[in-house]
Amino acid sequence: MKANIVCLPGDGIGPEVIAEARRVLEEVARRGAHQFVFAEHMIGGVAIDKLGTPLSDATVQACKDADAVLLGAVGGPKWDDPNAKIRPEQGLLRLRKDLELFANVRPVRLHPALVDASPLKPERLADVDLVVVRELTGGLYFGERRREKTERGERAIDTLAYYDYEVRRVVELAFRLAATRKRKVTSVDKANVLDSSRLWRQVAAEVAKDHPDVTLTHHLVDSCAMRLITNAAEFDVIVTENMFGDILTDEASVLAGSLGMLPSASLGSSKLGVYEPIHGSAPDIAGKGVANPIGAISSAAMLLRHSLRLSAEADALERAVDSVIERGLVTGDLGGKATTVEVGRAVCESL
Repeated sequence: MKANIVCLPGDGIGPEVIAEARRVLEEVARRGAHQFVFAEHMIGGVAIDKLGTPLSDATVQACKDADAVLLGAVGGPKWDDPNAKIRPEQGLLRLRKDLELFANVRPVRLHPALVDASPLKPERLADVDLVVVRELTGGLYFGERRREKTERGERAIDTLAYYDYEVRRVVELAFRLAATRKRKVTSVDKANVLDSSRLWRQVAAEVAKDHPDVTLTHHLVDSCAMRLITNAAEFDVIVTENMFGDILTDEASVLAGSLGMLPSASLGSSKLGVYEPIHGSAPDIAGKGVANPIGAISSAAMLLRHSLRLSAEADALERAVDSVIERGLVTGDLGGKATTVEVGRAVCESL
């Protein structure tokens, strides 16, 4: 098949890990007689420096015209002023909004060879295999915000707002995903405090009626955060709102041994998706050749599966990653000595 893939390397270690993800995709194309056409564009801090905006109109259009988007990471100390009017993260928010990508899907699975890489006891990690589905285009990150001077001092206001349809579409996706797995959905909210969460819980219960073969349970977010550490194996598919999902998925990364391990897919109603490792730009190790590319490479596997519908190729790539890990060819964050390039090359050879 022929596919157009836009690469957005971004900042910090983004270009390094995306280079290896692209290398692996090129190898998949070569071995499978596919034609993948790559185009590279800027996002984040580098785009601010060169274009004056974290995401240009031309880049948005290129992404809309593509079959899939592969993203690295954005941000760094250079652009870290919280009072700045233009910030790298605005590029991510606009990308998700303009491409109508309302759900971020993050699988969490611990490879047996990496049990010692996690700070948790091995018994806490047994049988962990879960997916977090995070709503992406609503909630606090997109709600109305303002700052105002009052008699009591300066006041800042952020608004957490959801429409019922925004909740329904992401919960529906979670149920469809669970139907292909262990048939369990955990909806996470703060319904004992927030009206937005009470709406979330109401809609989740309505969606569950249309999926009688999938079991729905509700968890308050603080309870879920605790259970992720004490008994993560109980979860199958977790679905939650934007900020809760942002926090819980970073917490869940310790289950896999390192932030560098976890991939993600930002999906909407069409085949187009944005695929990225969940880690940040890690400016402290940028340019040293030691960044873990497995999260980016595994994101490329999700790209093959969800946007290009190449399930066999995606499975083969994931097996190749497992093979490399089993051989102990990993970067320093996992206790190994391999470089970023060496890991990417080894995955290609294992395909």
